[in-house]
Amino acid sequence: MMENNCIFCQRKELRIVLENQLAVAFWDLHPVNPGHLLIIPKMHRLDYFALQPVELLAINELIHQGKQLIDHRYQPAGYNLGANIGEYGGQTIMHCHLHLIPRYIGDDPVPAGGVRKLLG
Repeated sequence: MMENNCIFCQRKELRIVLENQLAVAFWDLHPVNPGHLLIIPKMHRLDYFALQPVELLAINELIHQGKQLIDHRYQPAGYNLGANIGEYGGQTIMHCHLHLIPRYIGDDPVPAGGVRKLLG
């Protein structure tokens, strides 16, 4: 299922770097930090809780592959991994997407709030 007005379903401007049968990972167009990846299911799913079990596995596989890619290219000191779910959860694109955000020494002295601060 594809939504015609969904930018993630159209995939026109996505710089896809990893892909499997059910999911893709691409560089965020407005990254928090260098190496910020978004991981999405290929099928249009509203949010994380709408994913099928096999899609969760596919996304998890790309999260781990994405971490290896980012580790190799950018050598971050840590990561934030998360998703905004629903309008009141801060979700602005209504297609499930997880953020894999590398964190670097000195980019924020103490990222207080972690994902809540970054994704909120």
